[in-house]
Amino acid sequence: MVWLSWVFAAFDLELQGVIMTVRGPIAPSEFGMALVHEHVMCDFIGADKTGRHRYDPKEVIATMLPYLRSVKERGFSGFVDATPAYIGRDPLVLKRLSELTGLHILTNTGYYGAAGDKFLPPHAFTETADQLAERWVAEWRNGIEGTGVKPGFIKIGVDPGPLSELDRKLVAAAAKTHLQTGLTIACHTGEAKAALNVLEVVKSEGVDPSALIIVHADSIPDQSVHEKLAKEGAWVEYDAVGAKPVSEHVRLVLEMVRKGFADKLLLSHDAGWYWVGEPNGGKEKIRPYTALSDELIPALKNAGLSEATLKKLLVENPKEAFTVRIRKR
Repeated sequence: MVWLSWVFAAFDLELQGVIMTVRGPIAPSEFGMALVHEHVMCDFIGADKTGRHRYDPKEVIATMLPYLRSVKERGFSGFVDATPAYIGRDPLVLKRLSELTGLHILTNTGYYGAAGDKFLPPHAFTETADQLAERWVAEWRNGIEGTGVKPGFIKIGVDPGPLSELDRKLVAAAAKTHLQTGLTIACHTGEAKAALNVLEVVKSEGVDPSALIIVHADSIPDQSVHEKLAKEGAWVEYDAVGAKPVSEHVRLVLEMVRKGFADKLLLSHDAGWYWVGEPNGGKEKIRPYTALSDELIPALKNAGLSEATLKKLLVENPKEAFTVRIRKR
Protein backbone atom coordinates (compact mmCIF):
# COMPACT_ATOMS: atom_id res chain seq x y z
CA MET A 1 0.00 0.00 0.00
CA VAL A 2 1.37 3.37 -1.03
CA TRP A 3 0.05 5.18 2.05
CA LEU A 4 1.76 2.67 4.35
CA SER A 5 5.11 3.17 2.63
CA TRP A 6 4.67 6.92 3.19
CA VAL A 7 4.06 6.31 6.89
CA PHE A 8 7.21 4.19 7.19
CA ALA A 9 9.26 6.73 5.24
CA ALA A 10 8.09 9.50 7.57
CA PHE A 11 8.94 7.35 10.61
CA ASP A 12 12.42 6.56 9.29
CA LEU A 13 13.04 10.23 8.49
CA GLU A 14 11.84 11.38 11.90
CA LEU A 15 14.39 9.19 13.67
CA GLN A 16 17.41 10.26 11.64
CA GLY A 17 19.97 12.04 13.81
CA VAL A 18 19.14 10.28 17.09
CA ILE A 19 20.73 7.42 19.01
CA MET A 20 18.16 4.69 19.62
CA THR A 21 18.38 3.19 23.11
CA VAL A 22 16.27 0.44 24.66
CA ARG A 23 14.22 3.18 26.32
CA GLY A 24 13.77 5.19 23.15
CA PRO A 25 15.61 7.83 21.13
CA ILE A 26 18.03 10.30 22.69
CA ALA A 27 20.00 13.22 21.32
CA PRO A 28 23.55 12.08 20.43
CA SER A 29 24.93 14.64 22.89
CA GLU A 30 23.30 12.67 25.72
CA PHE A 31 25.16 9.44 24.94
CA GLY A 32 28.34 10.59 26.69
CA MET A 33 31.35 8.40 27.38
CA ALA A 34 30.47 4.97 26.04
CA LEU A 35 31.47 1.33 25.97
CA VAL A 36 30.72 0.30 22.39
CA HIS A 37 30.91 -3.52 22.49
CA GLU A 38 29.87 -5.46 25.58
CA HIS A 39 27.55 -8.34 26.52
CA VAL A 40 25.06 -8.65 29.37
CA MET A 41 24.00 -12.21 28.60
CA CYS A 42 24.91 -14.95 26.10
CA ASP A 43 23.43 -18.35 25.31
CA PHE A 44 25.70 -20.55 23.20
CA ILE A 45 23.43 -23.58 22.91
CA GLY A 46 22.50 -22.76 19.31
CA ALA A 47 19.64 -21.18 17.39
CA ASP A 48 17.52 -24.35 17.45
CA LYS A 49 17.44 -24.59 21.26
CA THR A 50 17.83 -21.08 22.65
CA GLY A 51 14.96 -19.08 24.10
CA ARG A 52 13.63 -17.28 27.15
CA HIS A 53 12.62 -20.61 28.68
CA ARG A 54 16.32 -21.20 29.43
CA TYR A 55 16.82 -18.45 32.02
CA ASP A 56 15.14 -16.37 34.69
CA PRO A 57 15.25 -12.68 33.65
CA LYS A 58 15.17 -11.57 37.29
CA GLU A 59 18.25 -13.67 38.05
CA VAL A 60 20.07 -12.24 35.04
CA ILE A 61 19.25 -8.70 36.14
CA ALA A 62 20.27 -9.33 39.75
CA THR A 63 23.54 -10.94 38.64
CA MET A 64 24.56 -8.30 36.12
CA LEU A 65 23.28 -5.15 37.86
CA PRO A 66 26.44 -4.62 39.98
CA TYR A 67 28.61 -4.84 36.86
CA LEU A 68 26.48 -2.28 35.04
CA ARG A 69 26.49 0.01 38.05
CA SER A 70 30.29 -0.12 38.07
CA VAL A 71 30.20 1.25 34.52
CA LYS A 72 28.03 4.18 35.59
CA GLU A 73 30.20 4.83 38.65
CA ARG A 74 33.23 5.23 36.37
CA GLY A 75 31.62 8.03 34.43
CA PHE A 76 30.27 6.10 31.46
CA SER A 77 26.72 6.74 30.33
CA GLY A 78 26.55 4.78 27.04
CA PHE A 79 26.60 0.98 26.83
CA VAL A 80 26.26 -1.00 23.60
CA ASP A 81 25.09 -4.59 24.08
CA ALA A 82 26.37 -6.62 21.13
CA THR A 83 24.52 -9.88 21.85
CA PRO A 84 22.52 -10.69 18.72
CA ALA A 85 19.29 -12.61 18.20
CA TYR A 86 19.51 -16.35 18.90
CA ILE A 87 22.49 -15.91 21.26
CA GLY A 88 20.64 -14.39 24.20
CA ARG A 89 19.39 -10.99 23.07
CA ASP A 90 16.68 -9.90 25.52
CA PRO A 91 15.48 -6.31 25.04
CA LEU A 92 13.39 -6.31 28.22
CA VAL A 93 16.32 -7.39 30.41
CA LEU A 94 18.37 -4.58 28.89
CA LYS A 95 15.55 -2.08 29.32
CA ARG A 96 15.20 -2.93 33.01
CA LEU A 97 18.96 -2.64 33.55
CA SER A 98 18.86 0.73 31.80
CA GLU A 99 16.07 1.88 34.12
CA LEU A 100 17.96 0.70 37.21
CA THR A 101 21.33 2.22 36.26
CA GLY A 102 20.50 5.23 34.10
CA LEU A 103 22.79 3.91 31.37
CA HIS A 104 21.84 4.52 27.75
CA ILE A 105 21.85 0.90 26.55
CA LEU A 106 21.61 -0.13 22.89
CA THR A 107 20.47 -3.48 21.52
CA ASN A 108 20.53 -4.65 17.91
CA THR A 109 18.93 -6.35 14.95
CA GLY A 110 20.68 -8.75 12.57
CA TYR A 111 22.06 -12.30 12.65
CA TYR A 112 25.38 -13.84 13.67
CA GLY A 113 26.79 -16.08 10.93
CA ALA A 114 30.16 -16.84 12.53
CA ALA A 115 30.93 -20.08 14.42
CA GLY A 116 29.93 -22.24 11.48
CA ASP A 117 26.38 -20.83 11.28
CA LYS A 118 25.36 -22.43 14.60
CA PHE A 119 23.45 -19.32 15.63
CA LEU A 120 21.42 -18.78 12.47
CA PRO A 121 17.69 -19.57 12.32
CA PRO A 122 16.51 -21.89 9.50
CA HIS A 123 15.05 -19.06 7.41
CA ALA A 124 18.46 -17.39 7.21
CA PHE A 125 19.63 -20.20 4.93
CA THR A 126 16.73 -19.94 2.50
CA GLU A 127 15.68 -16.30 2.39
CA THR A 128 17.26 -13.69 0.15
CA ALA A 129 19.17 -10.67 1.40
CA ASP A 130 16.11 -8.54 0.67
CA GLN A 131 13.89 -10.84 2.73
CA LEU A 132 16.28 -10.82 5.68
CA ALA A 133 16.53 -7.04 5.47
CA GLU A 134 12.74 -6.85 5.54
CA ARG A 135 12.74 -8.73 8.87
CA TRP A 136 15.41 -6.47 10.36
CA VAL A 137 13.77 -3.28 9.13
CA ALA A 138 10.51 -4.49 10.71
CA GLU A 139 12.25 -4.69 14.10
CA TRP A 140 13.34 -1.09 13.64
CA ARG A 141 9.87 0.11 12.73
CA ASN A 142 7.76 -2.07 15.03
CA GLY A 143 10.05 -3.06 17.87
CA ILE A 144 11.67 -6.41 18.67
CA GLU A 145 9.38 -9.41 19.22
CA GLY A 146 6.45 -7.43 20.57
CA THR A 147 8.49 -5.62 23.24
CA GLY A 148 8.32 -2.18 21.67
CA VAL A 149 12.09 -1.92 22.11
CA LYS A 150 13.84 -0.83 18.92
CA PRO A 151 17.37 -1.75 17.84
CA GLY A 152 20.08 0.89 17.95
CA PHE A 153 22.36 -0.78 15.42
CA ILE A 154 22.75 -3.86 13.20
CA LYS A 155 24.91 -6.73 14.49
CA ILE A 156 26.13 -9.43 12.12
CA GLY A 157 28.93 -11.97 12.28
CA VAL A 158 30.87 -13.80 9.59
CA ASP A 159 33.40 -16.63 9.50
CA PRO A 160 37.01 -16.08 8.34
CA GLY A 161 37.35 -15.06 4.69
CA PRO A 162 36.96 -15.42 1.86
CA LEU A 163 33.31 -14.92 2.70
CA SER A 164 30.90 -17.76 1.97
CA GLU A 165 27.82 -17.01 -0.09
CA LEU A 166 25.76 -17.15 3.09
CA ASP A 167 27.99 -14.65 4.86
CA ARG A 168 27.93 -12.36 1.83
CA LYS A 169 24.15 -12.50 1.96
CA LEU A 170 24.14 -11.48 5.63
CA VAL A 171 26.40 -8.52 4.91
CA ALA A 172 24.27 -7.49 1.93
CA ALA A 173 21.14 -7.74 4.10
CA ALA A 174 22.77 -5.52 6.71
CA ALA A 175 23.67 -2.96 4.05
CA LYS A 176 20.12 -2.99 2.68
CA THR A 177 18.78 -2.55 6.21
CA HIS A 178 21.09 0.40 6.76
CA LEU A 179 19.87 2.13 3.62
CA GLN A 180 16.28 1.94 4.90
CA THR A 181 16.94 2.76 8.56
CA GLY A 182 20.26 4.56 9.03
CA LEU A 183 21.36 2.00 11.62
CA THR A 184 25.11 1.43 11.80
CA ILE A 185 26.45 -2.05 10.96
CA ALA A 186 28.77 -3.75 13.48
CA CYS A 187 30.32 -6.85 11.95
CA HIS A 188 32.19 -9.57 13.86
CA THR A 189 35.23 -10.53 11.79
CA GLY A 190 38.54 -10.59 13.68
CA GLU A 191 40.34 -11.69 10.54
CA ALA A 192 41.82 -9.59 7.75
CA LYS A 193 40.39 -11.22 4.65
CA ALA A 194 36.87 -11.32 6.09
CA ALA A 195 37.08 -7.69 7.22
CA LEU A 196 38.15 -6.52 3.78
CA ASN A 197 35.51 -8.69 2.09
CA VAL A 198 32.81 -7.20 4.35
CA LEU A 199 33.95 -3.70 3.44
CA GLU A 200 33.78 -4.62 -0.25
CA VAL A 201 30.21 -5.95 0.00
CA VAL A 202 29.00 -2.94 2.00
CA LYS A 203 30.42 -0.58 -0.61
CA SER A 204 28.97 -2.62 -3.48
CA GLU A 205 25.52 -2.17 -1.92
CA GLY A 206 25.93 1.61 -2.03
CA VAL A 207 26.66 2.14 1.67
CA ASP A 208 29.42 4.49 2.77
CA PRO A 209 32.08 2.72 4.90
CA SER A 210 31.41 5.19 7.72
CA ALA A 211 28.31 3.08 8.44
CA LEU A 212 30.48 0.01 9.16
CA ILE A 213 32.23 -1.00 12.39
CA ILE A 214 34.84 -3.73 12.03
CA VAL A 215 34.52 -5.59 15.31
CA HIS A 216 37.54 -7.32 16.94
CA ALA A 217 40.02 -5.43 14.77
CA ASP A 218 42.62 -5.89 17.50
CA SER A 219 42.60 -9.61 16.61
CA ILE A 220 43.94 -8.78 13.14
CA PRO A 221 47.75 -8.95 13.57
CA ASP A 222 48.60 -6.83 10.53
CA GLN A 223 48.02 -3.23 11.58
CA SER A 224 48.28 -2.08 7.98
CA VAL A 225 44.84 -3.68 7.54
CA HIS A 226 43.51 -1.50 10.37
CA GLU A 227 44.92 1.51 8.57
CA LYS A 228 43.38 0.48 5.24
CA LEU A 229 39.97 0.06 6.85
CA ALA A 230 40.21 3.44 8.57
CA LYS A 231 41.45 5.13 5.40
CA GLU A 232 38.36 3.80 3.60
CA GLY A 233 36.26 5.38 6.35
CA ALA A 234 35.21 2.31 8.35
CA TRP A 235 35.32 2.27 12.14
CA VAL A 236 38.16 0.21 13.62
CA GLU A 237 37.10 -1.31 16.93
CA TYR A 238 39.63 -2.47 19.52
CA ASP A 239 37.34 -4.37 21.87
CA ALA A 240 39.55 -6.87 23.70
CA VAL A 241 40.62 -4.39 26.37
CA GLY A 242 41.30 -6.38 29.51
CA ALA A 243 41.64 -9.65 27.60
CA LYS A 244 44.96 -8.66 26.02
CA PRO A 245 47.95 -6.97 27.70
CA VAL A 246 47.39 -3.26 28.26
CA SER A 247 50.70 -2.56 26.55
CA GLU A 248 49.35 -4.09 23.33
CA HIS A 249 46.40 -1.73 23.22
CA VAL A 250 48.58 1.24 24.11
CA ARG A 251 50.78 0.37 21.14
CA LEU A 252 47.84 -0.08 18.76
CA VAL A 253 46.09 3.12 19.81
CA LEU A 254 49.20 5.29 19.74
CA GLU A 255 50.17 4.03 16.30
CA MET A 256 46.72 4.68 14.84
CA VAL A 257 46.66 8.15 16.40
CA ARG A 258 50.13 8.86 15.03
CA LYS A 259 48.95 7.85 11.55
CA GLY A 260 46.03 10.28 11.79
CA PHE A 261 43.21 7.79 12.42
CA ALA A 262 42.07 8.87 15.89
CA ASP A 263 38.68 9.81 14.46
CA LYS A 264 38.03 6.21 13.30
CA LEU A 265 38.89 4.32 16.52
CA LEU A 266 36.48 2.73 19.00
CA LEU A 267 37.42 1.05 22.31
CA SER A 268 35.66 -1.53 24.47
CA HIS A 269 36.06 -4.84 26.37
CA ASP A 270 33.79 -7.44 24.72
CA ALA A 271 33.24 -8.39 28.36
CA GLY A 272 30.52 -9.71 30.68
CA TRP A 273 28.41 -11.87 30.76
CA TYR A 274 25.68 -14.02 32.29
CA TRP A 275 26.25 -17.52 30.86
CA VAL A 276 22.82 -19.03 30.15
CA GLY A 277 22.64 -22.70 31.07
CA GLU A 278 25.49 -22.62 33.60
CA PRO A 279 25.04 -22.71 37.40
CA ASN A 280 24.67 -19.18 38.81
CA GLY A 281 25.03 -17.84 35.29
CA GLY A 282 28.70 -18.84 35.21
CA LYS A 283 29.37 -16.03 37.67
CA GLU A 284 32.99 -17.04 38.22
CA LYS A 285 33.69 -16.43 34.51
CA ILE A 286 32.08 -12.98 34.25
CA ARG A 287 34.57 -10.31 33.17
CA PRO A 288 33.84 -6.83 34.57
CA TYR A 289 33.61 -3.78 32.31
CA THR A 290 36.39 -1.91 34.12
CA ALA A 291 39.75 -2.47 32.41
CA LEU A 292 39.30 0.44 30.02
CA SER A 293 38.76 2.98 32.78
CA ASP A 294 41.03 1.43 35.40
CA GLU A 295 43.95 0.30 33.25
CA LEU A 296 43.99 1.46 29.63
CA ILE A 297 43.03 5.11 30.10
CA PRO A 298 45.72 5.70 32.77
CA ALA A 299 48.27 3.88 30.59
CA LEU A 300 47.39 6.00 27.56
CA LYS A 301 47.68 9.18 29.62
CA ASN A 302 51.08 8.06 30.91
CA ALA A 303 52.13 7.43 27.30
CA GLY A 304 51.30 11.04 26.44
CA LEU A 305 47.87 10.77 24.84
CA SER A 306 46.04 14.07 25.25
CA GLU A 307 42.73 14.58 27.04
CA ALA A 308 41.27 15.86 23.78
CA THR A 309 42.19 12.65 21.96
CA LEU A 310 40.82 10.51 24.78
CA LYS A 311 37.56 12.44 24.60
CA LYS A 312 37.45 11.78 20.87
CA LEU A 313 37.95 8.02 21.39
CA LEU A 314 35.48 7.64 24.25
CA VAL A 315 32.81 10.29 23.62
CA GLU A 316 32.88 11.83 20.16
CA ASN A 317 33.58 8.67 18.14
CA PRO A 318 30.88 6.53 19.81
CA LYS A 319 28.40 9.38 19.36
CA GLU A 320 29.24 9.66 15.67
CA ALA A 321 29.34 5.90 15.08
CA PHE A 322 25.92 5.15 16.58
CA THR A 323 23.94 8.18 15.44
CA VAL A 324 21.15 6.96 13.18
CA ARG A 325 21.87 8.37 9.75
CA ILE A 326 21.63 6.90 6.26
CA ARG A 327 25.14 7.04 4.83
CA LYS A 328 25.24 6.47 1.09
CA ARG A 329 28.36 6.30 -1.06
